[in-house]
Amino acid sequence: MSLPHESDSPISTSLSPAAGPPAAPPRRAQAVALLSGGLDSILAVRLIAEQGIHVNALTFMTHFGCSAGIEGSSCGHDPRKVAEGMTNPNITVRLCHLGQEYIDMVRNPKHGWGKNMNPCVDCRIMMLNYAKEYLREIGGDFLMTGEVLGQRPMSQRLDAFRMVDRAVGMVGRILRPLSAKLLQPTLAEQEGIVDREKLCDIHGRSRRPQLELAKRFALKEIPQPAGGCLLTDPRFSEKLRDLFDHETGAIVGDDIHLLKIGRHIRLGAAWKLVVGRDQGENERLEGFARPGDVWMEAIDHVGPCALGRGTPDEEGLITAARVVLRYGKAPKDQPARVLVRRVGAEEHSVLTVTAIEQETLEAMRV
Repeated sequence: MSLPHESDSPISTSLSPAAGPPAAPPRRAQAVALLSGGLDSILAVRLIAEQGIHVNALTFMTHFGCSAGIEGSSCGHDPRKVAEGMTNPNITVRLCHLGQEYIDMVRNPKHGWGKNMNPCVDCRIMMLNYAKEYLREIGGDFLMTGEVLGQRPMSQRLDAFRMVDRAVGMVGRILRPLSAKLLQPTLAEQEGIVDREKLCDIHGRSRRPQLELAKRFALKEIPQPAGGCLLTDPRFSEKLRDLFDHETGAIVGDDIHLLKIGRHIRLGAAWKLVVGRDQGENERLEGFARPGDVWMEAIDHVGPCALGRGTPDEEGLITAARVVLRYGKAPKDQPARVLVRRVGAEEHSVLTVTAIEQETLEAMRV
């Protein structure tokens, strides 16, 4: 297993030449860390780097909001800015993208979902497995995370920590610096690689200890708490669950990104409509269109565009056209025309329908 789409940050490390006769420099301890970009992971990395240990920090990006340059990504933070802010010479940051393998895991997580569609335990195991492989490649000493005991109910419990460590095959080699004094010493602490007395005993959901630690490190920007990735968002999770429930084939990145825009209307087991909310979304919908999809827009009145996906019958097409009119400027009680065309085909048709009733529409919304 190798790191997916690995890219180095512009940060590099150099060692001053030793004085006197040439000699092999002493081996430098190395850690591999998971760096989300949130305050906890930043502080954990800083705690270890200040002990003179070189920290190779990995920031993983996914299709579910954790992507460079997207607002609200990686727990609410742009990982590129995090990388640029890590100016400590003992820290190197790499950005790595988890693609189809991550989507497949989210669809069928071994340890289940949290409150919404967040497979926190399986997510942590996957990232740590990649980190473990990288640790072996560089001949590093231990893995580390910014987890805080008792902060999250699903993945940050003592039993969850132990289970994850076993699943990754790294029992005793995953350090959690922010809560280390509340946990059993890791091998790195026992062997003197890490000074346990310089670690923390933070637990629970309060941010006060972290804010005090941030002052000590003189952090210029303190990341604010965020809701996590999109998989923790109730509305997005409803759309994703609907997709998993009705799509029998493979689900790829474009399917996930389509969930982030428009109004999603479930018209049948194999027929769904996505309606743009403004001109910008109308244009973005065109970019998601595949051969065989259905494109709809009102002819006589201002209104949204819509992208239909699936295998509709004639009644399904009529219902979809009525939905398009409901969201547009057409009079709700008078017939109007809707253009219907198959993406990738030259032919098109026109349906004359009236807008669907609001109550009926609400029952179909995902």
